[in-house]
Amino acid sequence: MPRKGGNISLSSYDDIFSTEESRTAAAKEQVQQIPISELHPFEGHPFRVVDDEAMTRTMESISQFGVIAPLLARPDPDGGYEIISGHRRCHAAELVGMETLPVIVREMNDDEAIIAMVDSNLQRESILPSERAWAYKMKLDAIKHQGSRSDLTSPQVAAKFRSDDLIAKDAGTSGDTVRRYIRLTSLTPELMDMVDEKKIAFSPAVELSYLSTKEQKQLLEAMDYSQSTPSLSQAQRLKKQSQEGNLSMDSMCEILSEIKKDDVDRVTFKANDLRKYFPKSYTPQQMENTIIKLLEQWQKRRQREQTR
Repeated sequence: MPRKGGNISLSSYDDIFSTEESRTAAAKEQVQQIPISELHPFEGHPFRVVDDEAMTRTMESISQFGVIAPLLARPDPDGGYEIISGHRRCHAAELVGMETLPVIVREMNDDEAIIAMVDSNLQRESILPSERAWAYKMKLDAIKHQGSRSDLTSPQVAAKFRSDDLIAKDAGTSGDTVRRYIRLTSLTPELMDMVDEKKIAFSPAVELSYLSTKEQKQLLEAMDYSQSTPSLSQAQRLKKQSQEGNLSMDSMCEILSEIKKDDVDRVTFKANDLRKYFPKSYTPQQMENTIIKLLEQWQKRRQREQTR
């Protein structure tokens, strides 16, 4: 059953002349102390809550000052409250042993809750590409389902792009950027993880998202075989071959095995090939410095020989 959202927050002066209904709505917007045991994460929440260095800093701050900014949650028909924003604060507070948290409880339907959840979490400084991609997609789906643009009479495709642009405006970016991030949600989990880990750059990843699921799984094998990841130009060629129906495991390996432009001026050595020429205690940096010095000496010797 859809939930109707409240949006009233009255001043003390207005309270004097408010109706019983408006006072009840205003009370729901007040900060309440809610037991942590009654709070649970938003279903399908795309933002990760991990015990990293940032979480440690949050725990230290909460230990010293408490939770200053209240969480936002909505009542759950099955009991307790579903967190809209404040998942990291809730987790940190639980780790430091707090039992209750300040929470603003607001009635919201699913679409309103998704939009509020995405908007509040996109304000964070560090967000993984996968988190941003799924957040944009969730908000886009919510806006389209909500039908907030009742004046829109253009075709459905135009509605999609207008919704994208609305999300972009709220996020302070461009509509094209939002659409490119949403494309990433078509990647397999394995490729998406490689984007988060910066093993595959953003622009090539967008091109790879047009490959079928089967082709993306084959691509993982091809990358393992060639020990390389696609550059932008290679990803574009993979996409073109896929669209033409010509993409195969062999063609993937052939494209990925090509020497990239960035690698043309690069010379690499395997560590095992160099170790036999250096003491075991030498670090890779010490080996590199020694090689450079020997090359400089060799160059000077050649120059002397040429002047004789």
